[in-house]
Amino acid sequence: MTAVQVLDVEIVVPVFNEERDLEPSVRRLHAFLRDQFPFEALITIADNASTDTTWDVAHQLAARLDGVRAVHLDAKGRGRALQHVWTSSQARVVAYMDVDLSTDLNALLPLVAPLISGHSDVAIGSRLARTSRVVRGPKRELISRSYNLLLRTTLRARFSDAQCGFKAMRTDVARLLLPHVQDTSWFFDTELLVLAERAGMRIAEVPVDWVDDPDSRVDIRATALADLRGIARLGSALLRGELPLHELRTDSAEEATR
Repeated sequence: MTAVQVLDVEIVVPVFNEERDLEPSVRRLHAFLRDQFPFEALITIADNASTDTTWDVAHQLAARLDGVRAVHLDAKGRGRALQHVWTSSQARVVAYMDVDLSTDLNALLPLVAPLISGHSDVAIGSRLARTSRVVRGPKRELISRSYNLLLRTTLRARFSDAQCGFKAMRTDVARLLLPHVQDTSWFFDTELLVLAERAGMRIAEVPVDWVDDPDSRVDIRATALADLRGIARLGSALLRGELPLHELRTDSAEEATR
């Protein structure tokens, strides 16, 4: 009888209109996982309602490369894509990274290792750690540091970098947290991390080497406004005691003992 192979990590690459960068990035990630990563991994390309040929490229990559699959969503939103894939994953650990692969892939093993060992519940890449090496313009550096300072002062967050597109968590933890995360776009990361932290979950921070993508199409003004609305909503929910933090702590403790 053939043993059932356990999938260790499912890595989601959310994309919207990335027809040019998708194939070289996925091939580079696929080669890294094949040659340098010691765990069994699956790449899932999550197409967020692209209007160019991104879905065609994703479909072709899934057909040509072992360990790559593609899913299509009819609506935009990175958080929506992660919710969709993570909640149905059969892997022990779920992760995601931005398609531009701005984060050095050598940080992937330190990201997922404490999750697979059970030492941590959530792991995040941090561009603001003392030993991180980051290449980006002063404007983006200021925005990033200001946002994380805002989180510390308004939501009492203790993690250092909410928005780095390089995160992972145990799948059982994801299934506990995700039903309580409302945002489906860029604030998704922050909301998930604040909820995990308030529920007493262990968050590992991994210093990363990171190079800014000069072709990034993120609308900084619109994203900033959405983040401010998200902070206000989440802060209000915490003050009113509307989040089931006690239940999450209890459920998390029970999962850890299984």
